[in-house]
Amino acid sequence: MVRTTIFWLHLACGVSAGLVVLMMSVTGVVLTYERQAQAWEDRSYYAEPEAGQQMMSANQLIGASRGLEGFEPTSLMLSSDPTAPAVLKQGRSQTQYLNPYNGEAYNPHSDALSAFFSTVRGWHRWFNMSGDNRSSARVITGAANLMFLFLVLSGIYLWLPKIYARTTLRARVWFNASNSNANARNFNWHHVLGFWAAIPLVVIISTATVFNYSWANSLVYQLAGEEAPVRGGSASVEPPVTAPVSRLPYANLIDTAKTYSTSWRTITLAIPAAEANSASLTIDEGDGGQPQKRHVLTLNVTDGEVIKWAPFTSQTPGAQARRWVRFLHTGEALGLTGQTIAGIASFAAILMVWTGLALALRRFLRWLEKQKRAREVEAPTI
Repeated sequence: MVRTTIFWLHLACGVSAGLVVLMMSVTGVVLTYERQAQAWEDRSYYAEPEAGQQMMSANQLIGASRGLEGFEPTSLMLSSDPTAPAVLKQGRSQTQYLNPYNGEAYNPHSDALSAFFSTVRGWHRWFNMSGDNRSSARVITGAANLMFLFLVLSGIYLWLPKIYARTTLRARVWFNASNSNANARNFNWHHVLGFWAAIPLVVIISTATVFNYSWANSLVYQLAGEEAPVRGGSASVEPPVTAPVSRLPYANLIDTAKTYSTSWRTITLAIPAAEANSASLTIDEGDGGQPQKRHVLTLNVTDGEVIKWAPFTSQTPGAQARRWVRFLHTGEALGLTGQTIAGIASFAAILMVWTGLALALRRFLRWLEKQKRAREVEAPTI
């Protein structure tokens, strides 16, 4: 009785959410190597320095970027790669790539690839809707994601064969090349793919739930023994300063940050306001998608003294878990291997949805045929 109930719930959720899950899985596969694709596109901004050429100071680079029309930088990112550009951003919307040796801005490449990934991400999250429609679409994708989680968890239970034997287990853990028909093939593929993809899919789907629902976000902190922070409620506010602060060159602050890591790959300076007393520098020892390799150093801008050193391990368990959630969803937290696993699991989900819907359709057609035969038997003969 329990197995039958779970089966019909599994079937109902699969039919109800199947097409939405299919869309999220397809777009998830496309987004698998987005970070690498973007890095490849940005290779046009890399250049070997001339012999004896010295890198410009942080202050000089910031000054050079301010000479660009309509651009006021809010952050500067420097790379340990001597051929990499200096990346300056104005908020999240504008980015300028400068040659770090002469301060010249590179001609921006086509935004076609970035626009493509942005569109795919929009479909992945909310059917690429905008405005008020985005919230409505997110309700649908969030609900479909929850049903997908139930599908995977219930599928783990339904995967277990009623009779344990070598032949039945083998048919559920590996592909059978001698399937007699399409229905048998779909059944075999659905179970095999579910077996191998179950664990990564549970991680991918459950982390997506955290993005969609505040209760899931709070649960992450509660499981770590903490209360979820209130957005905008814990930010520290510096006392107002009426006059600009006399500060050290930014290069001094960056040099201090370098002493905190021998394996840094990028250092990002959040450019402080004229009246600010401190500056925040993010030291990244990974590829940008590994939270455990990102650390924050806060320095006094007047004398360079350390105000706070906050490596990833110094954060509360809840904060660490929440940052892991963000990059476990894409697999980036585990590097290229994690991304590949996430991509393969998403591709497996495509086939699982396809075979599951095919099995459901075949079952429905059999039911219709059965009803037709029953009506023919009951029909009075003349």
